[in-house]
Amino acid sequence: MAKIKIQKKDIWIDMTPMSDVMTLLLCFFMLTSTFLTPEPVQVNAPNSVSEVKIPEQDVLNILVTPEGKVFLGTENKNNMQAMLDEMLSKHNVSLNPTQIKHFREDAMVGAGMSQLASYLSLDQEKMTEAIQKLGLPLDSIEYADGSKGKSEFQEWVSAARNTNPDIKLAIKCDSKTPYVAIKKLMSELQDMNENRFQLITNLDVKRLND
Repeated sequence: MAKIKIQKKDIWIDMTPMSDVMTLLLCFFMLTSTFLTPEPVQVNAPNSVSEVKIPEQDVLNILVTPEGKVFLGTENKNNMQAMLDEMLSKHNVSLNPTQIKHFREDAMVGAGMSQLASYLSLDQEKMTEAIQKLGLPLDSIEYADGSKGKSEFQEWVSAARNTNPDIKLAIKCDSKTPYVAIKKLMSELQDMNENRFQLITNLDVKRLND
């Protein structure tokens, strides 16, 4: 008896709807995602149960390393340029176009005015290494007549406030940053009547659920 041969048929699945869904999801994530600005140094913020979100715009981010070195910056590059122009004029420092380009590409300010030009003259890789050893001076500037004024850190904060009066301050410290360094930074801000600032921390999910 002859065997009955079952005719094989190819199974065809229309993948067009799945491709459309994947494209829509990709567009959604691209439009809604916010890219984090790279930080000049690695900082591990302490944990807390606070769920207050830091605003995404008009924020002056202040970074404090475990060694107490201070950096600051804002994501608005036009504001950063205006801050730089004010500081260059105040300290009678000039930069060439290449140095200004490096400044705009840098994530944060972390060099004193006396070191800024030489720092911005370095190659990108060397800048990444050099910034680890720098930081904004917190000591008051002493003038020729012996009087003391603001520190360079305070001048950068004032320049940010002059550029954008609505800017908000956010401080991110490492969990190993000494309390003395944090207290000194806050004292610098309070001397300028900058009494409203937010501390950036990591959400402690475990404590939050307990």
